[in-house]
This record gives sequence, C-alpha cells and structure tokens, in this order.
Amino acid sequence: MKNIYPAAIIGVAIVILGFALKAGIDNFTNRDRVVTVRGLCEKEVRANKVTWPIVTKEMGNDLSTIYNRIQSTNSAILTFLKSNGITDAEISVNPPQVYDNAADRYGNQNVVYRYQVTNVVVVTSDKIDAVRALMEKQTNLLQQGIAIVAGDYNYQTSYEYTDLNSIKPEMIAEATANAREAADKFAGDSHSKLGKIKTASQGQFSINDRDQYTPDIKTVRVVTYITYYLQD
Repeated sequence: MKNIYPAAIIGVAIVILGFALKAGIDNFTNRDRVVTVRGLCEKEVRANKVTWPIVTKEMGNDLSTIYNRIQSTNSAILTFLKSNGITDAEISVNPPQVYDNAADRYGNQNVVYRYQVTNVVVVTSDKIDAVRALMEKQTNLLQQGIAIVAGDYNYQTSYEYTDLNSIKPEMIAEATANAREAADKFAGDSHSKLGKIKTASQGQFSINDRDQYTPDIKTVRVVTYITYYLQD
C-alpha cells in the first residue's frame, strides 16, 4: 500500500509532463504560422485654424513717402478687419520687406522705381467661416485704393487641424478593428483560427487637404499593422 502513493504521484507527474510537452510542441509548430494585416482609418474633419496673409506692395524712390503709404494702408486694413469681428490678438503686422533695385548690380539699372516694398498683415484665427467671408469682401479695400496682392507663393492662406488628440483613440480603435476583421477573414479562408497578437505597430497620422478646392476640409489618416498567430 505504501508503494502505491509514490507510483500514483509519478503517474500524475508523467501525465502533466506529457501535456506540457504537447503544448510546447504545438507552440513550436505554430510559432511561425502568422498573418500580418493592415488596418486603415480615414476621417474628414473641418480645419480649426486659418492663417491669412494680406499682402500689399508699394513702389517708389523715397522711403519716407513709401513708409507713410504703408502706414495708411495698414490703418485701413486694420479698420476693415476689426469692424468685421477680428480682434487685436488675431492680427499681426510683419515688418516691411524692402528691395533696393539700385543695389542689384545684375539688375536693370534703368528702373522707374528704386524701391519695392512688400507689406504683410497676418490674420491667425479659429473663426474659419468669418475669415473666409472677409476674403470675399476684399473689394471693400479695393474701393479705398488698396490693391491686395493675390497668388504670391510665399504668402499662401493655410488651414490647419490642431485637435488631433481628441480623435486619435477613436481612429486607432477603428483601424485595429479593421485589421482584426481582415485577419479573421484570412484565418477562415485558410481553415485556421486566429491566435494572439505577435506584434503590432501604429503608423503615423497624416493630415492632408481633402482636395485642392476645399483646403478647409482635411482628411486624417492612420494605418496600423498587426501580426497574429494562426492556430489549427
């Protein structure tokens, strides 16, 4: 009777060892059976910040006269902006950029005006609709003899979306769910079962204009890459 207990203990240990060996062999067999899938999430959002440079240019031969014209122009622009709801905190006036034609030894020395001065007043605001409405009302400045320069590559109106953190968790969850769905489909097609995640990586978020005609509408995009183990 005394010899039965040690034998039973040894028998149980052998059974447990057998299960452990089987699990180890299964894991070793399945460790290279994986599927890597991509999960994508895209979302359209409205820009919440606009930067609008209002560019004017002056030409002449006397800097003092040009300076006075710039002061008059800026005064009219500021009045136009503030009377339409733009605050001082949303307006900045850049220092004038002076180009001296006479100092350019490679240029045409028979120029009519020696100085060309670029003057920029910048509006930075979260009032997207209000600023866009003001852009359409620039003719009010033209009526005052102020010519706004359009199409200057160095001074383009830009729209930004700055609240990415508020939508990140939702977008990552959706991208991950899309990846899981693709992995489930692959596992089903290959008569396998989806196991645990082996590796996962989140791509960078990108924010781009939806198209060239609506720069205030942005497309936010994120891609996740997930590798799952496959099981029989």
